[in-house]
Amino acid sequence: MKVKKTASILKKFLLFNLTTFSILGLLTIFYLKAIQPNLVKKRATDHIIIINNTLDHLKRLNVEYSSEGIRTFLLSTRFLFQSLDRVQFYNSTGELIGDTNILDLDKSVFSRSEIIIEETIDGKQSNQFNSIITDEEIKNFLDQNLLENYENEPLTISEVDKNNFFVKTLSKINLGEKDIGYILVSEQANEIVNAVTERKDFIIRTVIAVALVILIFSMFLNKYILKPIGLLVKYSDSIKKKSSESINIKKVFVRDDEIGKLTMSIDEMTKELQQRTNRAETFSNDLAHEIRNPLASLKSASELLDKTTEKNESEKLLKIINHDVERIERLITDYSQMLKDEASLSREKMTKINLLEVINNVVEDFKQDLNNQNKKIVIKINEKISSKNGKYILGIENRLEQVIANLLDNSISFSQDNQKIEISIEETTKNLVMKIKDEGPGFSETSPQKIFKRFYSNRPKNFGKHSGLGLNIVKNIVELHKGTIAASNRLNTKGAQVEVLLPKFS
Repeated sequence: MKVKKTASILKKFLLFNLTTFSILGLLTIFYLKAIQPNLVKKRATDHIIIINNTLDHLKRLNVEYSSEGIRTFLLSTRFLFQSLDRVQFYNSTGELIGDTNILDLDKSVFSRSEIIIEETIDGKQSNQFNSIITDEEIKNFLDQNLLENYENEPLTISEVDKNNFFVKTLSKINLGEKDIGYILVSEQANEIVNAVTERKDFIIRTVIAVALVILIFSMFLNKYILKPIGLLVKYSDSIKKKSSESINIKKVFVRDDEIGKLTMSIDEMTKELQQRTNRAETFSNDLAHEIRNPLASLKSASELLDKTTEKNESEKLLKIINHDVERIERLITDYSQMLKDEASLSREKMTKINLLEVINNVVEDFKQDLNNQNKKIVIKINEKISSKNGKYILGIENRLEQVIANLLDNSISFSQDNQKIEISIEETTKNLVMKIKDEGPGFSETSPQKIFKRFYSNRPKNFGKHSGLGLNIVKNIVELHKGTIAASNRLNTKGAQVEVLLPKFS
């Protein structure tokens, strides 16, 4: 089955932004298309109000709907049309009978009009338009387009003439329930075009700015986040597939941000898992090797036991068999316990611990056991800590108790009655130093560090009772606490010494 290849985060991010941009672009286009009609509609609404007021004045003043009557009306009601460029009145056939541009009014009344009106002595009018079409053109326009399509509702026209934008509203004039003509309101509305242009420019600038921000963020995202994550994925895949390809992730370690910390955490976890795998493999090989010896001895003893007839010889062989069985049982038990301890160590949380209190608690338990066994071995604690907080470390209390108990048990096993075991604790600048000294025979090994190896034991008399894993477990617990442990023979006196260094709590 072919596995579908998934897109990278960067591609998904860019696709998401492209989709969002497309949707916003469509909405923007609809918005821009709706701006001008809405503004024109609003302007036409103002025109209709003026038209309604004009019709109301025509009815109330009982104005004769003729050229002279409309002229008189316009002169007396000029305030109605001060905000407009032009207002024209037409009869029912579309002939112009009144126009605000033929009035001899103050310029401030119709200051926005660019039309020049001239009237001769004989009363004839000549119109010169700079921005609005002529009367004849308007009449023709009304005849050909507007009047044919006009219904009962006011009609709004928007057009561009000589780079100027005009909004015109045409409405019927009804007096005495009879349609007698039309009124056409014209207003220059360049601000509508300017408003639309400003909005378009603003949206374009905003789109460009957002696109630049997204581009810069995408480059940052790719360089500082996605590439390191991709490197970590490649690194983890190479470990999973046991690839021989060398992937260098140390260059990400120099970063102090979350990516750098994540990289260090993954690298540490990987190394720890590799160490656990190696330890488990080594443990299994060592256990198989250690069990093989007592099994061979057990097999030989059982074969001889079947052939011997002497009682003393049979008893001797039975003791050998019993000894080998105890040895195998101890090996398996301690090995299982060690695996459980290692698993629990990785789950337990370290806390602030008073090491001196832990030592006192363990020593009290051992003193009670020695009294119960009638052994006259003295355990003494010697404290050399001056600072108030010098007794504290970061650790797991029950595991530290296990370390002290194993070391004490080891010293007691080599000590005789009336001998002394001394536990001293002192501090350095960064560490607490715990030393356990006894007066036993000391280490016979040329290198005392051998005692911390797995399955090592120098107790031939009690071989079946000791698996040789105790001190190795102690070493692992100490190293888990970022400490060190060392063994040596005491100078100028008989006995052994084990020294444990643990970092102080800070």
